[in-house]
Amino acid sequence: MALLIYNTLTRQKERFEPLNAPNVGMYVCGPTVYGDPHLGHARPAITFDIVFRYLTHLGYKVRYVRNITDVGHLEHDADEGEDKISKKARLEQLEPMEVAQYYTNRYHAAMDALGVLRPSIEPHATGHIIEQQQLVRKILDNGFAYVSNGSVYFDTEAYNKQHRYGVLSGRNLEDVKDASRQLDGVGEKHHQADFALWKKAQPEHIMRWPSEWSDGFPGWHCECTAMGRKYLGDHFDIHGGGMDLVFPHHECEIAQAVASQGDQMVHYWMHNNMITINGQKMGKSLGNFITLEQFFTGNHEKLEKAFSPMTIRFFILSAHYRGTVDFSNEALLASEKGLERLLNGLRDLERVQASKQTDKETEAMVKSLRQKCYDAMNDDFATPLVIANLFEACSTVNKILDHKAAISADDLEELRSTMHLFAFDILGLRDDHSSGSDAREEAFGKVVDMVLDLRAKAKADKDWATSDRIRDDLAAAGFEVKDTKDGVTWKLNV
Repeated sequence: MALLIYNTLTRQKERFEPLNAPNVGMYVCGPTVYGDPHLGHARPAITFDIVFRYLTHLGYKVRYVRNITDVGHLEHDADEGEDKISKKARLEQLEPMEVAQYYTNRYHAAMDALGVLRPSIEPHATGHIIEQQQLVRKILDNGFAYVSNGSVYFDTEAYNKQHRYGVLSGRNLEDVKDASRQLDGVGEKHHQADFALWKKAQPEHIMRWPSEWSDGFPGWHCECTAMGRKYLGDHFDIHGGGMDLVFPHHECEIAQAVASQGDQMVHYWMHNNMITINGQKMGKSLGNFITLEQFFTGNHEKLEKAFSPMTIRFFILSAHYRGTVDFSNEALLASEKGLERLLNGLRDLERVQASKQTDKETEAMVKSLRQKCYDAMNDDFATPLVIANLFEACSTVNKILDHKAAISADDLEELRSTMHLFAFDILGLRDDHSSGSDAREEAFGKVVDMVLDLRAKAKADKDWATSDRIRDDLAAAGFEVKDTKDGVTWKLNV
């Protein structure tokens, strides 16, 4: 069965045929690094991690590019307001790149915890200003942009006369203009649907670069078009991101690409759906914003407990990437139980003793499992069906251990190979509580308790300097130590 991918552009599943097989180019919109990564960041990262893993498994040589947005993403909308990173830097009296680096590091740490593989290339918008300026100049030369008061705007009406603005989102230009009339106070644009390619920096704007038009900075939409072209060429296979980027970001990317080179740059557009909380999109303004660190530590009023990174990953993979996922403690608790059931099945598999032959029911399951998992992945990366197939295998493992089924050595090896391939290599799950890990954790806890006993002795001896130093050193190493009326508690913050 050929791999089918749902193409947002054509609104149908299409057979995946790389432009230059076995090479595959994939570009995914990464984070804007001005705050801690949250659950909304996890879903696209995990979604396209699955795509990356599976295409690589199929034998393709994938160049996976995921950008870091560290300039040009403005506070109010794509064209107006203060740059989010500049604002954070001003409020915290830091250099903008300090803010960007700090949150990039936080993002990487969270993604590593979630088992998300690093991309092949991770370009930063600030490192590609020249390429973005070259893109703007090409669009100007082709007659699809204009300069206004030192800023450069994309001319959507001029573009729409020769091409169609709205091919990805299904919107037409008049509807976009009507919906934008509330912005009539913005005087630099010819039309409200026009979008910034280059913005002239106001005197207070920290991040700015010289250009032929003004000292300024690139519009948010430019970076992905410019960097995608630089690293993947004028035509590449997959461009992905969250569904909230379909309009305006990816719509504008398409317009920029066509305006600069005359045709579409991307073959397959892929978009994961949103994660909601009680039916609402997650957002700081709604008070339902939960960071990944808060999930990992349980330090949020909406959380009943801490949830491991693998529970979060399993939660996201339990729904198809194009379906909505609504957060609740109940849903995460169910995912926690589901993950543990799968991991227990994989652990139990190691205890299975082979028999001389396999019973018919077990034989049928083993012989069909690999193909059923491939069929699910080939049908637009249907990870919930893969998980369901693995659960079926876990049930068979239980029957074998209960002496209600039998399996030969060859079939046992095939079952192990298939379950490990899809659970660990393709779904990217890992067993953080294997027997070896448990032993290490037990030894780790004993060492911490020993250090805390030394601190308790120092306090009893009124050696406050030593007591404080132990507490501070533990805090620096990531431990949270609390003195309570019932004694001392500690935990390691992720």
